[in-house]
Amino acid sequence: MRALQSLLLVAALLFARTAAAQVYEFPHYDDAAQVRADCDRLLADLKQRERAIAALPERGGEVLAALDALNQRVEDLMGPLSVVPAVHPAKPVRDAAEACDLAYQRFNNAFLQNAKVYARLKQAAVADDIDRRLQREELDLFEDSGVALAPAARARAQRLNAELTKLTQDFERRVRENHDTVAFTEAELEGVPANVWHNAKRDAQGRVVLGLDYPSADPVIERAVQERTRERMWRATMRLGGEANLKTLQRIAQRRHEYAALFGFGSYADFTMRRRMVKNAAEGGAFLDSVAAAVSARERADLAVLREAKAQATGQLLANTTLQRWDLAYLTERVRQQRYAVDQEAFRAYFPPQRSLEFVFAVAQRLFGVRFEALTQTLWHEQARAYAVRDGNGTLLGTLFVDLFPRPDKYNHAAVWSFRNVATKNGRLPAAALVTNFDRQGLTLSELETLLHEFGHALHALLSTTRYSIAGGTNVQLDFAEAPSQMLEDWVYDPAVLALFQQLCAECKPVPREMIERAQRARHFGKGLFFARQLVYARYDLALHGKRVEAPLALWSRMERATPLGHVSGSILPAGFGHLASGYGAGYYGYLWSLVVAEDLRTAFAADRLDAAVGRRYRETVLANGGQVAPEELVQRFLGRPGTREAFFRSLAIE
Repeated sequence: MRALQSLLLVAALLFARTAAAQVYEFPHYDDAAQVRADCDRLLADLKQRERAIAALPERGGEVLAALDALNQRVEDLMGPLSVVPAVHPAKPVRDAAEACDLAYQRFNNAFLQNAKVYARLKQAAVADDIDRRLQREELDLFEDSGVALAPAARARAQRLNAELTKLTQDFERRVRENHDTVAFTEAELEGVPANVWHNAKRDAQGRVVLGLDYPSADPVIERAVQERTRERMWRATMRLGGEANLKTLQRIAQRRHEYAALFGFGSYADFTMRRRMVKNAAEGGAFLDSVAAAVSARERADLAVLREAKAQATGQLLANTTLQRWDLAYLTERVRQQRYAVDQEAFRAYFPPQRSLEFVFAVAQRLFGVRFEALTQTLWHEQARAYAVRDGNGTLLGTLFVDLFPRPDKYNHAAVWSFRNVATKNGRLPAAALVTNFDRQGLTLSELETLLHEFGHALHALLSTTRYSIAGGTNVQLDFAEAPSQMLEDWVYDPAVLALFQQLCAECKPVPREMIERAQRARHFGKGLFFARQLVYARYDLALHGKRVEAPLALWSRMERATPLGHVSGSILPAGFGHLASGYGAGYYGYLWSLVVAEDLRTAFAADRLDAAVGRRYRETVLANGGQVAPEELVQRFLGRPGTREAFFRSLAIE
């Protein structure tokens, strides 16, 4: 009788929320009390669901559906609340969302150690390969949470997970809510576009006051003629997060190391990487070594060119010229201008922000047969917008939220939150939030590339048609997650693709074809420096999560001293390196690993980047399957062959 009651309860929970497909309305939170009340209701509901799942019949076929129903209930609240700390203007609401996340994580840590739920999952009847993969990945999740550990170790794992959640929140908050500024005279800002600083606040001395958000800081570092100006801004950004975040990062690394040790692993890197495409830290390190071998000579050549450019710009003898880290971005742009007549700032006149968003919509429409329809919703800020995503026949596919411009206390980079995932099993549609910080005056070509990259993440979420929400969209192995977005980056350098801009914006000036072709050539200069820097970040991440935990700054300064330009005393880059504290711990290598996959996928579009037939096949093969099929198999299905690294290494050699 008890089993029957439990089964009926789960069935009710499964189908109570199933309804006709409709646009997702983002919850409007006016105050913290509303967040707390919703959070309390969620936790009570989750505990009831946990009891129901634990009471399911052994060897039944309902447990996967019940677990997915629980995940959907979590997404209903924790999904939008994951976006709130990054975008909401009210600190009490942001703080309440973070507090709810802590409370939910405490529940989740205990839930993933529920031996009865684990037993039901282990014995579950599976219908096919999709069910089998979900079962295996959910078992991995339970096992990696300590369900099979001895009681004392299991309890310690719970405490460590709870502490890590809080430490990550603290780290990210210090970066996000940083209000440090640097003041400059107008003369010191020579070369910096006036739109960056003209309307900025002034201090008592009349100096321009700029924050460390990238729309303010990057143009100074990239464009200021005076070296001292570049240095001051660079040094300020290299202290983002402060000494407190260095201490927090060390605690994160220590707790992760201790957590891995509970499972018999000598490093957190090996513990977490065994669930990814790369399999272990040794293979990840070997991959990074192969990239280093391919780019080291090019890095030296790039540095030689920049040193000559600095000598020329300063009138110094080459022998007396020393490159500094704050010179690199400035001199790289200077060389690109001199060699290729390419000025990134000049592109702002061609790419207004809203039209740029419509452009990436048009790319998706041409490639994947989808369209975006503006909606009217009251959102977290007047700048934010909502869009319905529809298939070519008008069928609703999901909802996209967009927040384009910078403001105080907002997440200060570009990212996508795939906070609600599809589940075809019960008609659930996805939703995602695209958050950027672009200049209202327009985008550079590089920023348009960033927009298309992040939009690629959103498409991965919105065009997924997985059976279960747990496997939806970007819920894939970490070292595959960037591939679908990286693949699209090249599209902005294709004149045929950019021609879509004029089709949707008659009043926009057409970008001269030769300007795009010059930019296409110019972007290859500095590639050695870029990949060498990515390698340092990835190797540092693996070392921080290696067999011995070192003080983050001591490790960083030692590794950076081994690079051609060395380490700048007083810089504390790890304190602001958000990936280290987030889910990318021991995962930053994934940007390069994913790029290998992205370059391989891109070969299918070599003849025509707007080939709708190839785009449809890509959508149905790769994007639609989310995480319910292994990445290696998705690549093979789409390309008709196993994946290779050939296209990636060819791209590294392009001059």
